[in-house]
Amino acid sequence: MANENIIEKLDIEAPVLANAKEAIQELKELIEQAEQRTERYDLSWVGKARAYAEAGMPINKTLRPDLDESVNFNETENLFITGDNLDALKLLQESYLGQVDMIYIDPPYNTGKDFVYHDNFSKTMSDTIEDSKDAEGNRQYTVNSRDNGRYHSDWLSMMYPRLRIARNLLSDTGVIFISIDDNEQANLKLLCDEVFGEGNFVAEFVWVKKKKGSHLSKTIRSMTEYILCYTKCDDRLELYGEDAYSDKQQPLAKRTNAHKELKFKPYTVKTTLPNGIYKMGLYGEGTSSIDFKEFEVQESIVITELIAKGPFVWTQAKLDEEVINGTIVNLSSRFGFNVLRSDQTEKIKRPSTLIDAKVNVGTNEDAYEEIKKIFGCEGIMDYPKPVSLIKYLVNTITYFNKDAIILDFFAGSATTAHAVMKLNAEDGGNRKWILVQLDEETAENSEARKAGFQTIDAIARERIRRAAKSLCLSDESQNLPLFDGIAGQARNDTKDYGFRALKINTTNINAGIFKSPVDTTQGDLFSTVDNIKKERTPLDLLFGTLTAMTLELNKQLRIRNYEFRDGTVQTLYVYDYFGELSGIVACFDEKISEETIREIARMKPLATVFRDSSFAAASDKVNLAEHFRTTSPDTKIKVI
Repeated sequence: MANENIIEKLDIEAPVLANAKEAIQELKELIEQAEQRTERYDLSWVGKARAYAEAGMPINKTLRPDLDESVNFNETENLFITGDNLDALKLLQESYLGQVDMIYIDPPYNTGKDFVYHDNFSKTMSDTIEDSKDAEGNRQYTVNSRDNGRYHSDWLSMMYPRLRIARNLLSDTGVIFISIDDNEQANLKLLCDEVFGEGNFVAEFVWVKKKKGSHLSKTIRSMTEYILCYTKCDDRLELYGEDAYSDKQQPLAKRTNAHKELKFKPYTVKTTLPNGIYKMGLYGEGTSSIDFKEFEVQESIVITELIAKGPFVWTQAKLDEEVINGTIVNLSSRFGFNVLRSDQTEKIKRPSTLIDAKVNVGTNEDAYEEIKKIFGCEGIMDYPKPVSLIKYLVNTITYFNKDAIILDFFAGSATTAHAVMKLNAEDGGNRKWILVQLDEETAENSEARKAGFQTIDAIARERIRRAAKSLCLSDESQNLPLFDGIAGQARNDTKDYGFRALKINTTNINAGIFKSPVDTTQGDLFSTVDNIKKERTPLDLLFGTLTAMTLELNKQLRIRNYEFRDGTVQTLYVYDYFGELSGIVACFDEKISEETIREIARMKPLATVFRDSSFAAASDKVNLAEHFRTTSPDTKIKVI
């Protein structure tokens, strides 16, 4: 069947082709048949297979805590990760699989000046992967110029693996919002249809980004941007827009409805009609007129039974049920019926696809002023989003779940963190956020560099600190200092204004451990006596362990120093522990005393972790296992 798609050469001078039209038609049919066998509708670009493979490619990296940049490290449930967002997503994937309730990203718009993940498509897949990384395995970024022949392909290749992993992180009812403009809107829609499923498309919101627009264009004034919204897979998704008006009355009759008779019991209908007896007859105007039996009004109430026939939307049974539940029926001076539903205060409006000032969402100009106010100078960040926009989006999905986890892996100036903290302050929520930002350098002569910010992630972290301080000061119930120190002590307030700063780095394990015997030198043997890199701290090892064990990274941490009878002091790292068979208790001291082992065993954690070099001999490990076998047999013992 190898020749199935071969089309024979057509010789128009051959005598067999007596009828040229028939021959051309036959050729056309053959081409159509070949196309049907080999072509289908899909989104394809140069480098797609390689981008697909990149999503599933493992990495040999870890997350290292940065205490100096953190706020309330031990207590906070928020994470700020510095590094390549694809690496971050891979490190988060197992720990937060199916747990993220909302993702918002504001990726590069591919305007011709944006930085994107650099790919060299002229080489093989393996060569491309290596050539696009530096010596430490970090991806290289370059400006994606419009002159680039694979201008759109490079952008799609950057987005594809990130969106694939992002989908894995979403909960079944989770949603992703993606800001975009005209440059890649069409391609992004097709890409998201493939990654999330066309049936999981929720809406394409249109955000009014400017108050006036540019007067420099000779064609149009660009006033809007798009926000694509997709859900993971669940049809139970419910979005909140705003509360319905509590005093909003609904008409009980509509001219298009079939006519039916309704009976209203005495003293159940309020009215603005003057006191008196109203004779039987047709009242009202045109097709909406209603045929009344005689009734009497006294002091704004119909005191007799009221029987009316008209184009009512309710049946008699529905009317009786509503009145029993407290629905108020009103008869206007123009003889029209309106009802105020008993549950009107509980009703909500779904969000409109148009996002503008009518729903209290600001513009780019507002965002510029926000940044200016926070940092006290202009031009710190280009094109930030207004807090009100992100707050509005967060509220649409978390209004019904105020303990949600929100992820932004193109964090920029950290507007998402600011918006989540502000919303929590307003409605008492306990939403958590995870932000990821590359440590991209600021331009040499930029206002950010002049203000002392060497990288964008530094701007983001400082913005969070300042925004948190402002929110804390504006909350009259907060009488405590905002920050309790780097590692932080337990605080009495309920709002979380802190964050754990983590940085993506190479693995904690010595590189020489992974060398084959053939490649190992005598020097390697001496350098790998300890399998852990010398500069790594106990906290580095703890968070490396959490990632390896696919545990969440934002749970409570307690650091306890124990002084034993022999005078030795050992440090225990107690993570997410609230009783037997919960959390992790770790000790990474060079020598573990038997009293330390007994203490951990008495706590009966879910897992305990030690470093291999803490045990001088194999017999020490046997002794360790025996202690837990007798005291806490269900505890998992890990040695790194």
